[in-house]
Amino acid sequence: MKSKHMSSNHTQITIAMLATAVVLIGALLVAGCTGTGGSATPTPTAAPITTTPTTAVPTTADATQVTTAGTTVPATVTATTTTTGASYVPGTSTGKISVTGSTTVLPIAQKLAERFMELNRNADVQISGGGSGVGVQSAGEKTAEIGMSSRELKDAEKTKYAALKAVPMARDGIVMIAHPSNDISSLSFDQIRNIYTGKAANWRDVGGKAQPIVVIGRDSASGTREFFTEKIMGKNATTASMLEKNSNGAVKSSISPNPGAIGYVGLGYIDSTVKAINLSANGTEVQPTTENVIKGTYPLSRNLYFVTNGDATGLAKDFIDFTLSTEGQQIVEEEGFVSITRTA
Repeated sequence: MKSKHMSSNHTQITIAMLATAVVLIGALLVAGCTGTGGSATPTPTAAPITTTPTTAVPTTADATQVTTAGTTVPATVTATTTTTGASYVPGTSTGKISVTGSTTVLPIAQKLAERFMELNRNADVQISGGGSGVGVQSAGEKTAEIGMSSRELKDAEKTKYAALKAVPMARDGIVMIAHPSNDISSLSFDQIRNIYTGKAANWRDVGGKAQPIVVIGRDSASGTREFFTEKIMGKNATTASMLEKNSNGAVKSSISPNPGAIGYVGLGYIDSTVKAINLSANGTEVQPTTENVIKGTYPLSRNLYFVTNGDATGLAKDFIDFTLSTEGQQIVEEEGFVSITRTA
């Protein structure tokens, strides 16, 4: 009996030991598979991928702008080469400037400023008229960062404001205009001079139908008037009956309802409310067109200028560089004037 009992106990111990071994082996296998065991080789895991966030930049300048580190960046940031060789990068301009002067340049400057401020949300460009004389004086006395002029600087202005710089930004032609019902198609320099001195007081005096001529011109601050005086009038005084207007727009709006009126404006002011009169030069009629200004065949052509006191800096330089860029010169032509970069 004793021997049988001991054999039975031995068998039970063996079975228990085997069971324990099975449990230990299973634990080791599990540890090896999960990589948590001490010496078992862990299962490789992929390293985490770090992705740097990127901000999509809109493809058009009118799209929503992106703000980076507190700085507003415009949609279009490609450098634009200007006619002066400088590079202008939209979105980098900040601050406020005043641009004042010539009413001929005024509509161009207004459109340029609108677009410039679309591209540079932190820039403020204030545009106002007053005439070329006002523009030159404002730049000279530094009451404006940029003056606008439809004529070249006078010697007296160069002497008084020695640091003045005049930058050509567009070309223009002065156009004689009359009421759309006027049957005159062209006038010579002599005929225009006779009208503005009062020698020819009726349209029949210059080949038209019998009707008194209402002479309209510009005020003394006008660069357009000074150019007209230089090219047409010379030393001849204008008639005392001439009605003086302080802008191109005022001249045009005075002629459009007046069948007997005549005046002169910049090329960009021509529309269906007035009649543009051809100029007779050496017996040849020349139409006041962009093409003829470019070719140099239109006899009343001129440059338009931005004027600064010394070399332009900061926001003023950026605005001038933009004006001279491809986009800026396209705006010049959209306003009816001639790009300074255009050649025949």
